[in-house]
Parts: sequence; C-alpha cells; structure tokens
Amino acid sequence: MKRKEARERARELVAKMSLEEKMTQLRYNAPAIERLGIPAYNWWGEALHGVARAGCATSFPQAIGMAAAFDEALIGQIAGIIATEGRAKYNAYSAQGDRDIYKGLTFWSPNVNIFRDPRWGRGQETYGEDPYLTGVLGKAFVRGLQGDGEYLKAAACAKHFAVHSGPEAVRHSFDAKVSVKDLRETYLPAFEQLVTQAGAEAVMGAYNRTNGEPCCASKVLMEEILRGEWKFEGHYVSDCWAIRDFHENHHVTKTAAESAAMAMNTGCDLNCGSTFLHLMEAYEQGMISEDRITEAAERLFTTRFMLGLFDETEYDDIPYTVVECEEHLAVSEKASLESMVLLKNDGILPLDPGKLGTIGVIGPNANSRTALAGNYHGTATEYITPLDGILQYVKDHNTSGKRDVPLRVLYSEGCNIIEDRVEALAFENDRISEAMIVAEHSDAVILVLGLNETLEGEEGDTGNSYASGDKQDLLLPASQRALMHALSQTGTPVILCMIAGSAMDLSFAEENFAAVLQCWYPGARGGKALAQLLFGDVSPSGKLPVTFYRDNDPLPDFRDYSMKGRTYRYIGHAPLYPFGYGLTYADVSVKKVQLQDESCVLADVCNEGSRDTCDVIQVYAEYCESRDAPPNPRLCGFARVHVKAGETVQVCIPLDPLTFKVVNDAGVRIPVRGKVRLYAGTGQPDARTRQLTGHECAYVETER
Repeated sequence: MKRKEARERARELVAKMSLEEKMTQLRYNAPAIERLGIPAYNWWGEALHGVARAGCATSFPQAIGMAAAFDEALIGQIAGIIATEGRAKYNAYSAQGDRDIYKGLTFWSPNVNIFRDPRWGRGQETYGEDPYLTGVLGKAFVRGLQGDGEYLKAAACAKHFAVHSGPEAVRHSFDAKVSVKDLRETYLPAFEQLVTQAGAEAVMGAYNRTNGEPCCASKVLMEEILRGEWKFEGHYVSDCWAIRDFHENHHVTKTAAESAAMAMNTGCDLNCGSTFLHLMEAYEQGMISEDRITEAAERLFTTRFMLGLFDETEYDDIPYTVVECEEHLAVSEKASLESMVLLKNDGILPLDPGKLGTIGVIGPNANSRTALAGNYHGTATEYITPLDGILQYVKDHNTSGKRDVPLRVLYSEGCNIIEDRVEALAFENDRISEAMIVAEHSDAVILVLGLNETLEGEEGDTGNSYASGDKQDLLLPASQRALMHALSQTGTPVILCMIAGSAMDLSFAEENFAAVLQCWYPGARGGKALAQLLFGDVSPSGKLPVTFYRDNDPLPDFRDYSMKGRTYRYIGHAPLYPFGYGLTYADVSVKKVQLQDESCVLADVCNEGSRDTCDVIQVYAEYCESRDAPPNPRLCGFARVHVKAGETVQVCIPLDPLTFKVVNDAGVRIPVRGKVRLYAGTGQPDARTRQLTGHECAYVETER
C-alpha cells in the first residue's frame, strides 16, 4: 500500500479516537480499542540475525559475521527470510489471539551504528567500522525485510540514531561530542542511505546525548536532518526507557511529564518504555498539543496500514511450517561459510583427513551452544557446535570407505570460558592438563576459544561481567590465555578458531599457532560450516569488517568520539590484521584495473592457485591532494567473485556514488579536487595487507 493511501486511512481512523485513546497508541504495548475494531499491537520486535525472542527461528550469523561476507545479495536474502518467518509467526500467533511482545511485524533492526572502538560490547550487532559497507549492507537488509509487494512484508528500523557506540556503562547519561565533519562523514551516512534510498519505515533514537541534545529529542538530528533534509516520513521510536533518562540521568528535564513533552514535541512518535504514560499530565499542563498527539498516532497507524494489518494481504497464507525449513537452513549455512575469515595459514589448512590419525578438539567454545548465537537471538531446533560439526564430518569420512583405520577425535574443554573465582585453581589446572594430554596424542589441535553474549553485549543483559557489556581490553580471559600458552608448548600444530563478536588481540596466536580462523558468532549451525572450511570442502572467503589491533596498540579514549586514530581510515600505525583482510585456499590477485565511468571500475581478477575459490575484490579511493579526505584510502566499492583455479575473470565493481566527493570541516560534502587513485585488490592498499598476502593492489589514477 502506498504511503499516501495509508496515511489517509490512518487519518480517518485516528479522527474517531478520543485524546486519551490516541495517547494509548503511542506506547510500544498499544492496547486494543475494541469499539473501533483495533486489536492490541506490540511494536517491540527484534531481528538482527533471525527473528529473535519469539520462539524457534532460523539462526543466522550475528550481524558482524554477515558483514564479513561482504555479500549484499546474501544480506537481502537473509532479511527476506526473516520477514517470511516473522509473517509466519504473526499469522500463527494472532490466530491464537496472542499479540504479546516480540510477536509483531515491526522489527527494530538493523543496527547501523559505526563500530568505532573494538571494546564496544554491542559492536557485534553492527556491520563494522566502515560507513560505506554499513550503508550498502543496511540498505540490502531493509529492502529484503520490507519486501517489494503491495504491502510491507515487515517494517525495518534503523537504529540507534545517532553517534552511538559505547561506552555501555554510561550510555544513559553520556554526551557524545562530535565534530560536524565526523558526524557527516562517519556517523550519519548509513542512516541517510537507509532512509532516503531504502525507505526504512522507522528510526530509533539512541540513549545518549549528541552534542548536548538527547537523541530522542534532538532538534538537530530529528527535525533539521531526519525530517528536514532527508524528508523522512516514517515513525520515530525511542530506545527502551530512553525518555526516562531525560530527567533521571541527562537532567535536561525535571519531571516525567516534561520528558514526555520534550520527546513528543521534537518528533518522537512511539515510546518504548513508560514515560508516555505521563502524556495526559503534560497535555493538561499545556506542554503538548492535541495536534502533535494526533500526528504521532497517524504516523503509527500509517505503518500498520502499510503492513496490511487491517486488510487481507499476500502474506496471510504464509504457513508456520516455513520456520526453519530446509531452504532457510541452507541459506544460514551459506552465510556461516561466507562469514568466517582466515587470518593465518602456514599451509596446515585445509586439513587432509587421509593424512591424520587423531584430531584434538579443545576449548570452552568448542561445544558451546551459547557461543553460536551472539546476542538478540531466537531459539534453534538444532545446534551444531564446532565439536558436533567435526565429529559428524569425521564420521562421514570414516564411513566413506576411504580409510582402513578410523580417524579419531579427542575432546577436552580445556578451561572455563572465563576464570571462575569460586572454582579451585587445581581443578582449572586439571582441565589444562587434560588439554595437553589430548594435544600430545593428536596430529593437530583445533582450539576453539573466544567470548559469548555474557562477556560482550548490551549493558544490563543478564550475565554480562565485563564493564556492563563492553570489554575492558582486547585480551582473552586469563583462563584461555593460560590454555593457549600451555598448548603452544606441546609441539602439536594448533589451529585457533575464534568465536567472538569483536576484534581480540590475536598476536600470540599469530606468532605461535599454525592457523587462525575468525568465526564470529556463526549461527546455530555454525559448527557444520566450520568443519567444511577446516577440511577444505569450501575455501574461506570472508573479510574483516573491522580492524584487529594488538592489545598494546595506542587506542584513543573510549569516550572520545573523534575519528582521529580510529578505524582503518584514520589509523596511524600498522594493525595486527587490517580491515578488509582475509585469506583463501587459492592465490587471487587483481592484475589490472580501469575506470569505466564514475559508477564502475573493471578489474581483471586472476587465480594463480590450484583451488577454486570465492574472493571479495575491494576498491579503495586515495585522495592524493585533498586536505578534507581521510588520511588513508577508503572503501568505495566491492564485489564477491568466484574464480576457478588458473582462471582470469573480469568483474565490474560498482562504485559508491560519493566516491569523488569529500566532507570538509564545515560538514559539507564537496567535489574532490586533484588526483584520485583507485586501488583494486583482495584487501586494502596498505603495507600490512601486502605483507600478509604478498600481493600489491592494482590501481588507476584520475584527475578531478
């Protein structure tokens, strides 16, 4: 349904409501208005990487893992599946009269905040540190979720607007101070694209203040930019209980009624929380008008009409049986395969089961279901841990008739995921002793370490023990570091598989282990994908969407939102593993690149290896003579390409429409002047990537 028609129907319906009835509809848990035939509706839904918190659903890799695939089409396909399963659940739940939380069609996803600092616990929910990559993938997610039918298949929400990426511990009172250049160059571009190009139906405000204004009542962000410049016509929702922070933590108001009025008058239409229970008090004190209440209600009912919640739609017949169907699970497994990033390989990978007698699988995340999911997840019917995946792969190989002597798998947990202060140290040492015994009896060790949602995530989540969801540093917990050191002394080659949602310090593994594979939170069936990669059924093809640092690297203060020294665009030293980096089992490089026009470059991609592979060809722009450009080349295009062994293919890589523009200190995007160099390769044109891959990027120059 077109917005104009939906808005007219919304006006007609809202006009029949009393003032008090209109106010009740501005809360996330809107009650029924039976006299008008309006059922209750709960606006709160989550879907970062699968329908979350509403029972069983297909579990995809966490958002940061999906970003590592650098696969725009796959992100759109995943979002379409999420919408399909969301519709199936809505149809089934509403038929039972169940209209409770998490069971609607308004999903508060995607999260397009910039993962500017590796310590941020919620960075796992984002698409990484780059504004262009975040915008491309975020648009694909929104389009896939909302669909292209007569009605919205589901409603997407771009969050958290804006300048929001930690610290979690102080987010309810924090003021993120940011220059207008950084605001326009880094923190806003993805939001702008989701609103103006993908048509995101909702925008969610952040908890913090930005340059003094609370983000759920910011005249600059909400009135001047979102509604003014970008012409946003959807609805604005507060983060949960963020409006309460106005008077309790930010102290920009004194009472709940003042906070409700401040948010409402600035354009916040929907309150996740309880502060809008004070709207009548604010109205009676003359702080808000009925016209503004009416406008908010009309915006919200416009969304409900666009979803077809009062009509028969093409989605009404989607059956519950599509949830976790074979087709959806296959896409989840594909996403897991594409998301994992090979960071080091001394030649041990892929493993040849014909040359191994015993494999040791060790580590606290080796057989952990919790580690598969990340945060904001649903429930899977089946979980395949790394141990499960390896055991099944070995079982299939042993029964294939290719071996006379079965390949063995030995397992040890090795240690707790984090040192348990209650647990006796002797018991912890006993676990490490078992791990060393397993290693000494194995031809190779697959060591699965990392974090889970109890160690990094959102402030206030049950179990978070690291600075309210943030990491205090980039080190693994002491128990895991002790295990790594012990295993490095055994003489058995170790393959580290890191399950975590952020960049950890992997310098010890880089120096002491045979291979390193970043697995992120790979989804409920991630162990199957991991086994396929380890044994070479599929070549790794993921790339890092964030920079990996060493723990002693000079990171800026966590509370400093300046981009100086942050992310690959502004870093001033060589990282451990650069943004965009990732190895394959082949030998892919770009031999030639040419600028076809301002929207596309042509790259000749050559695979000089002996294996077929997918790889991600990336284009970076270096502004050689511009004082307004970031100091390092920035990503402005990418494409996944399949290249057979010994083959050279030409690929057309679309360019960011803003490739030949830069943002000046006044926050204005202006045409670049002078020489621009466009690099194309399997990673950045930086010295560390050249050192790790052994390849230079091809480049072409153009004068502006």
